[in-house]
Amino acid sequence: MQVLEVINPGITTTIQDLGRYGYQRYGLPVSGAMDVFSLRVANGLVGNDEREAGLEITAVGASFRFLSDAVIAITGGDLNPHINNQAVSMWHPIVIEAGSRLDFIESRAGFRAYVAIHGGIDVPLVLGSRSTDVRSGIGGLDGCSLQRNDILSIMTEESSLTFSGKTIRFDDIPVYDHHHDVRILLGPQDDAFPSESISTLLSSTYRIGSASDRVGYRLEGPSIEHHTNADIISDATSFGTIQIPGDGMPIILFADRGTTGGYAKIGTVISADLGNLAQAAPGDTINFATVNVDVAYQSLESQRHVLIRISDSKPIMFGRREFSGFVSGKPFRALSPIKEIESSVTAPILSDHTVKVRAAEGGLPTDFTVHTRTIIESPGE
Repeated sequence: MQVLEVINPGITTTIQDLGRYGYQRYGLPVSGAMDVFSLRVANGLVGNDEREAGLEITAVGASFRFLSDAVIAITGGDLNPHINNQAVSMWHPIVIEAGSRLDFIESRAGFRAYVAIHGGIDVPLVLGSRSTDVRSGIGGLDGCSLQRNDILSIMTEESSLTFSGKTIRFDDIPVYDHHHDVRILLGPQDDAFPSESISTLLSSTYRIGSASDRVGYRLEGPSIEHHTNADIISDATSFGTIQIPGDGMPIILFADRGTTGGYAKIGTVISADLGNLAQAAPGDTINFATVNVDVAYQSLESQRHVLIRISDSKPIMFGRREFSGFVSGKPFRALSPIKEIESSVTAPILSDHTVKVRAAEGGLPTDFTVHTRTIIESPGE
């Protein structure tokens, strides 16, 4: 079923899933989402298998028109999404009607947003994945980033409006900043560097250079010296590998990295921190800190439990309106509503809408402008 037309792809919009594994020995990159955690959450919120493909939208400018009713979730970086010129919140299911327009206005926090659509984006599987590898020209839609007037379909003919959504706890939502504290494991070639170089890496602040992309982040900052030279016999690379080439400037390898590399690798970013790092934009800063393998496993396990909580969350159906959001720094439900004064809510869009209400705070009636959602209705209620 056709669901979406690309009005403007913005800087770069690609179709990505969790990656193309099993072919690195043939020189084929894994590709896949840069921020895997955000894509997994988006799929979970709309009831997809976590392996379904979604949209990865970089920075600003992307616009889409929906050709049929759909349920979507927007996660990852806050690129100021708007539906029909109205700001919408992220990290929850959104009902979007046929003919509606979705725009990403500006990067406010983070660098990459993810859009999952209930049913999953329908493009051909190539070697077990729908991920776009632009450099190899495979996957996605014709092996390319999305272009103006491209049409995307989903893998179902059923109405998405019969779907029951899922929820994420507020404190499970990542917070993005322009500075990133990144945890690493040293190795596998940390012995190629004097102790002073490792100290330099861990004590210095690095800036993400303008030449950074999905292949790798090129860092700017103090140079890292080798014992002898930068070259090694080429061996396998991984997502988060930190290479130190001859100029001493670290390169962090990402989703579209080559499968092997010939520079000494001083460390590897732990898997749990890759999503946050993928939200770093050129100009953002990074500090590194070492951890042990146990901490790396525990951190990844914590992320896995977030996904389990989403899967186990109470289903929400599209129906009555219920107040949610925050007022004066506290949940609105902590206040006592007296009466609704005015509402601009137009069902059935599942998103934030401005509503004026009167509520009691400290025993005194006070007018508030809050957000409502038009979706939260559990089966059996």
